[in-house]
Amino acid sequence: MVAVTGCTQAVFQAVPGVLKVEQGYISSKIPYDSMSEAVIAHFKVVVDLKKLIDIHLETHASTRQHSRRDDYRSAVYFFDVETEKKVKSIISTLSRKRNKNYITAVLPFVAFKSSRESIQNYYKTRPDAPFCKRYIEPKLKLVSDILKN
Repeated sequence: MVAVTGCTQAVFQAVPGVLKVEQGYISSKIPYDSMSEAVIAHFKVVVDLKKLIDIHLETHASTRQHSRRDDYRSAVYFFDVETEKKVKSIISTLSRKRNKNYITAVLPFVAFKSSRESIQNYYKTRPDAPFCKRYIEPKLKLVSDILKN
């Protein structure tokens, strides 16, 4: 299981081996204790953590600050020290490989609260909505490309 920030429920639902994606709000320890939009992806052991992190980094603003960063934190949340080490190593490797300075934090998981029902599975229930066409479909194309490599 891994938790990541961003409006990416449909993105992680498209990854083979991901069993369930929970959309909601997540918090960590101070100074990251405010709730931020996030998803928790539950997956089988066979899912490649490097690919999941790669997908996360490439499908949201992982290299720049913006005015809503408190509400939309760029982060990966870990549940144990072993996962923390793996995630940090993966982000560092991808940063060097792509020559990108990722601002994505690696934070301990503290709490999660589900989103309201009306926005759960937004892409699955409204695939023709302008938001889905403009923002989610290009992300799904990126997922497909990453999974091929």
